[in-house]
Amino acid sequence: MTVHFVGAGPGAPDLITVRGLKIIQSCPVCLYAGSLVPEEIVKAAPAGALVLDTAPMHLDEIIGHIRTAHDAGQDVARVHSGDPSLYGAIAEQMRRLDALGIDYDVTPGVPAFAAAAAALKTEFTLPEVAQTVILTRTSMQSSAMPPGEELEKLGASRATLAIHLSVRNLPYIQRALTPHYGEDCPVVVAFRVGWPDQQFIHGSLGDIAKKVRAEKLTRTALVLVGHVLGHRTFKDSALYDAAHEHVLRNRKTAAKASAKLTKA
Repeated sequence: MTVHFVGAGPGAPDLITVRGLKIIQSCPVCLYAGSLVPEEIVKAAPAGALVLDTAPMHLDEIIGHIRTAHDAGQDVARVHSGDPSLYGAIAEQMRRLDALGIDYDVTPGVPAFAAAAAALKTEFTLPEVAQTVILTRTSMQSSAMPPGEELEKLGASRATLAIHLSVRNLPYIQRALTPHYGEDCPVVVAFRVGWPDQQFIHGSLGDIAKKVRAEKLTRTALVLVGHVLGHRTFKDSALYDAAHEHVLRNRKTAAKASAKLTKA
């Protein structure tokens, strides 16, 4: 028996991986985070499967259902939203399974920040603008941020930031980042990316809190901060520059390609 941790993606049922969907279709037990995983995804479970929403459960209850399935020799699809490696709370589950000698594996999923970039038709790494993406959150009622990971320190990098679980903390985000990015730095708040009611609120560090407050968004939103957002005057990447040589495109191959284009 194996517990399969599956990343379901950001919300759209067709953004789950082929592997993840096949696992759900084959497992007689499916435990899913119902607050963030759409029911359409777990409807793929086989007829007669035990499908349980773990949103109202605590960790001991979840592990209890897994132990019951283990005793019955039944594989379990443990379905999380997005990619389970990021704020998926799977580490403590795997630690419990290790202690119980229960086998498990992990299937990655499309993370919300990637789905947001796709929906916005943008790239988070632009030449000479930003080449680093930081995935982080802020402290509110959840566990404290480790020393050195405070937003004031991360902001000094001026990297593109994808700030999770923090839409109610926008005033703090503004105070922490404005000295590094400037009040006019673009910000996008991505609400329920991949769901039918997804929404994108565009603003700047100076006005985003007011705009989000007007929309009354309080949860399930990702805060994106960075000068790459909406940037149109960046330098072209060297990757496809005709003068740039690399192992697959040296001077000879570049010359041949140029000659063919000239003849055409």
